[in-house]
Amino acid sequence: MHEPIAYFEHGADMGVVGRGETMEQAFEHAAAAVFAMMTDLDQVVPRESVAVEFEEADPELALVTWLNLLLGQARSRALVFGRFHLRRDNARWTGTGEGEPWHSGLERGIEVKGATLTGLAVTERDGIWEARCVVDV
Repeated sequence: MHEPIAYFEHGADMGVVGRGETMEQAFEHAAAAVFAMMTDLDQVVPRESVAVEFEEADPELALVTWLNLLLGQARSRALVFGRFHLRRDNARWTGTGEGEPWHSGLERGIEVKGATLTGLAVTERDGIWEARCVVDV
């Protein structure tokens, strides 16, 4: 007789880490890590800039929000971002993703569906900030 339910390993996730001298820079580098999974960022020309704004006091939730807003904007506009800028004023975050429309000259890598709360951490140690989370691919 077989069991009515079972579980299996789901290996379709990947952890990303961004590091920097500031929290914002670590978040920018985490965004670069996400989009570098999709294409070679050195090939992305910053032809368009898309602004994102949000409010979030918790740094870890802010990281997930930042990454998911960028992914959502990129998906809805058929863009790929290669450069990122983020500033914080208390709980208010403003940033941009700069990139271009997808075209045949850009190599397509792994599609990233979204950032998750899994493995989520924003820490500072010895003057270096680290922002990490698992993304669903």
